[in-house]
Amino acid sequence: MQPIVILGPTAAGKTKLAVELAKQLGGEIISADSMQVYRGMDIGTAKPTMEERQGVPHHLIDVRDPDQEWTVSDFVEQTNQLTDQLAAWGKAPIIVGGTGLYLWSLLEGFAFPLSPADKELRARLELESTSILYSRLSTIDPPAAAKIHANDKKRIIRALEVYELTGQPISKLQELRTSNVEHRTSKYLLIGLDPPREELYKNINKRVDTMLEKGLVEEVKGLREKGYGKDIFSMQALGYKEVFEYLDGHWTLDFLTAELKKRTRHFARRQMTWFRRFKEVKWFPPSGTDKIYGIIAS
Repeated sequence: MQPIVILGPTAAGKTKLAVELAKQLGGEIISADSMQVYRGMDIGTAKPTMEERQGVPHHLIDVRDPDQEWTVSDFVEQTNQLTDQLAAWGKAPIIVGGTGLYLWSLLEGFAFPLSPADKELRARLELESTSILYSRLSTIDPPAAAKIHANDKKRIIRALEVYELTGQPISKLQELRTSNVEHRTSKYLLIGLDPPREELYKNINKRVDTMLEKGLVEEVKGLREKGYGKDIFSMQALGYKEVFEYLDGHWTLDFLTAELKKRTRHFARRQMTWFRRFKEVKWFPPSGTDKIYGIIAS
C-alpha cells in the first residue's frame, strides 16, 4: 500500500481522520508538525492526547526538548526511515500534519521556491520601525540578520515574511535550495482536507478557547520556569510567543484571546497557500470520509 499523507489547515480534523484510517488499515502515524516534536509543548501545538490517539502508535512527537534543534532535514530523513520500516512490517504509514515546508521537502525535494509575496503581511510589517523589525529578525534568524544591514528595511521585511509564511528561517531555506532530490510525490497517496472557510474559522476560534481553558498560559509559564525563554526558536511558535506577551504584561487576556484567534486564522490561510502547490492532492471536505475510504480501498 502507498504511504498516505493527510494535509490541510489547522483545526480541519486531520488527526481524527488519521487515527480512524490507522485503525482501519492497521497503520501507524508519523507526525509532520514542526512543533509537536518538542516535549512539554502540548496544549499550544494541539498535540493529540493519549486518549485521542486511541492506541495508535504516533512517531516524531516528543522527540526533542524545546531548546534542541529539529530541522526539516531531520524530519525528511526520519520520515523516510520510518516509512520504509513500517512498510516492511506490513503497517500502513500515515503521515499527517500541517507544516507545509516539511511535507513539500518530503514529497518534492528541497529545491523549492522560498515563498510568494504576501501583500497583507508585508503591509503589516511596513508599519513597524526598522529597528524593531531588525531586532525580531536577529532573534529568529541570526545568520540572515548578520548578512543584512540594520537599515535595509526591504530585505529585513522579506526575511521576516519568509519566516512567517514557512515557519523556517530564510537562511535555512537558502541552504536547502542548494540540495536537490528526486521528485517523489507519486510514491504517496495525498489526501487534503479543505473545510468551508466559515466552518474552519469557527473551529479555530473554538480551539483557541479550549486551549486557554485547558491551561495554555500555565503551560507557557511552566516552560519559562524551566528556563525556556521567549527568544529560543521553539517559543516563536504560534500560541507561545503570544502568551509571552501576556505574561510580560504587554497584553490583556482578552487581547491575547482575540489576537491568537486572528493569527491562527491567518496561519491557516498561509498553510493553504502552501498546500495548493502540491500536485495530485485529492481534496475533500471533512465530512467526506466515506469517499476518502473508498479511494484508499481502490
